[in-house]
Amino acid sequence: MPNRLAQATSPYLLQHADNPVDWWPWEAGAFEEARRRGVPVLLSVGYSACHWCHVMAHESFEDDETAAYLNEHFVSVKVDREERPDVDAVYMEAVQAATGQGGWPMTVFLTPDTEPFYFGTYFPPEPRHGSPSFRQVLQGVHQAWTDRREEVTDVAGKITRDLAGRELAYGTAQVPGEQELAQALLGLTREYDARRGGFGGAPKFPPSMVLEFLLRHHARTGSEGALQMAADTCERMARGGLYDQLGGGFARYSVDRDWVVPHFEKMLYDNALLCRVYAHLWRATGSDLARRVALETADFMVRELGTAEGGFASALDADSDDGTGRHVEGAYYVWTPAELAEVLGEDDAELAARYFGVTEEGTFEHGRSVLQLPQSDGVFDAERIATVRSRLLDARSARPAPGRDDKVVAAWNGLAIAALAETGAYFDRPDLVDAALRAADLLVRLHLDEHGRLARTSKDGRAGAHAGVLEDYADVAEGFLALAGVTGEGVWLEFAGLLLGHVRTRFTGEEGTLYDTAADAERLIRRPQDPTDNATPSGWTAAAGALLSYAAHTGSDDHRTAAEQALGVVRTLAPRAPRFVGWGLAVAEALLDGPREVAVVGPSLDDPATAALHRTALLGTAPGAVVAAGPEGGDEFPLLADRPLRQGAPTAYVCRGFVCDAPTTDPDHLRTTLGG
Repeated sequence: MPNRLAQATSPYLLQHADNPVDWWPWEAGAFEEARRRGVPVLLSVGYSACHWCHVMAHESFEDDETAAYLNEHFVSVKVDREERPDVDAVYMEAVQAATGQGGWPMTVFLTPDTEPFYFGTYFPPEPRHGSPSFRQVLQGVHQAWTDRREEVTDVAGKITRDLAGRELAYGTAQVPGEQELAQALLGLTREYDARRGGFGGAPKFPPSMVLEFLLRHHARTGSEGALQMAADTCERMARGGLYDQLGGGFARYSVDRDWVVPHFEKMLYDNALLCRVYAHLWRATGSDLARRVALETADFMVRELGTAEGGFASALDADSDDGTGRHVEGAYYVWTPAELAEVLGEDDAELAARYFGVTEEGTFEHGRSVLQLPQSDGVFDAERIATVRSRLLDARSARPAPGRDDKVVAAWNGLAIAALAETGAYFDRPDLVDAALRAADLLVRLHLDEHGRLARTSKDGRAGAHAGVLEDYADVAEGFLALAGVTGEGVWLEFAGLLLGHVRTRFTGEEGTLYDTAADAERLIRRPQDPTDNATPSGWTAAAGALLSYAAHTGSDDHRTAAEQALGVVRTLAPRAPRFVGWGLAVAEALLDGPREVAVVGPSLDDPATAALHRTALLGTAPGAVVAAGPEGGDEFPLLADRPLRQGAPTAYVCRGFVCDAPTTDPDHLRTTLGG
């Protein structure tokens, strides 16, 4: 049996390469084989850090009898959803339409023409809680295909036609205004959990993009309610089990409403987005907690997700060896009082238990606790706590570590570049800016081809075969624009323009409608298109933000018009579903504020007076403000044109639309202008 997954760049596919199942990757040959044999296709979609994907793999795909049945009656296709978000999106839409729910692993049965006809997620190895076993599902699908094939293909055709007819109703070409943003804030206030922070009930996800909107709304309007929701949510998340109290960084989500027990996988995108949120919260409030969390999260990304090539790996698994050879969720992160005592001795263990909320009963499973910072009262010796934390971290590092998904995803690296560049600039950490530059260099060197087209992924210095999707172009452009503002290197503005050129020519439809795949991409049963934010900004709203920033940098009316057209859908969604269009709302705040265009002119960014103005500009809270810094007469940024020094001193210029403030050489005056 040929091993078709052995050369994959996806760690998830490589995990299945030695299964007894005769897996195919998603490629035309798999469906040609299904047509030749006259059998249906099993499509199994998951990702490397997915707990239940591992469970189903162990129970079913590693089982010889199940594999033999699959190999005889199906062509089996394995897809990494992080590598092929387009395939995942199209069939997940079908699963949700058919079953009312979705998730991973996703299990879909297709005709050889890629049309879906039967759907599910995780199937157990034996019947359980009213769910059939995976083997029963396989037998039922095989029987239906054999005995009622015409009926099955008719159903598949109808499902496909229904999906194809779901082209997004664009709603309005008008941009969201004050009224829509006020309605969005009201909707968020209604869903806000005032006692615990965050929005909605369990499971509770970190609302990164909504927090960015709240911070920008406060900056523009002075709304104390918006700032309070953002600050309280950030504090509750950072004090809870969602945040790694020893090593920094956030888990994917909390299974409870109180942020106590996380789903332990740690994703690059969450940490990049949250690092930036906490840095922006510090910028707005000076919060010591926000500063600490932003820096610890940045350090976590560089230390634990950095790759040898300079990029950032996708994720750390939730599961790890618990010391007995069993892979258990959270084993790496949880503690018992006895384990604390073994590492720290009785006195320090008692202190650690009080400080981190470790109890005899446990806050997790089997008497183990997730570390938190539950106390709001009491005084602790900071030096002693730091020593305890360091000793626990050293002891934890001796445990079997969770697996790492080493693939570099372009979009998520773009988010990390923006977060690290800004965090490095705010807190005088040039090493973080250097880490952002290394990742950006990798994307240019390895992911960009000679036509400026992006590869979605790479691994071990080898680019993957799959084309970038809209979020890749938009998020990498966002990262490059942030890097341009921080470093004063105009080449990053040029690269952002190259990527946004592809957005406008290959991902844009009539009247500014955006699609997740390019016009010349592989044709699926429908062209995916989703303007709502999920775990990351949608490609649609991310593109709107990058287009708007690029327009502010360059004065391009075409890019601003494209951004405004893309924001039309936010006007429709904001009053109805503000939690799911947070980044679109944040971009709308920037549009309403201008955004401001700041040019800092001086002999060198190393010059103290120039550096002071540049730092002040970066620390301004005006929503979406863009910053260009360089020498008088410099040609790296359009904003520097015709911007002379004043009386020979470094000078800052602030414009909005077609109106400019008087130039200033005073950082305090600039701070007042930009709301820093």
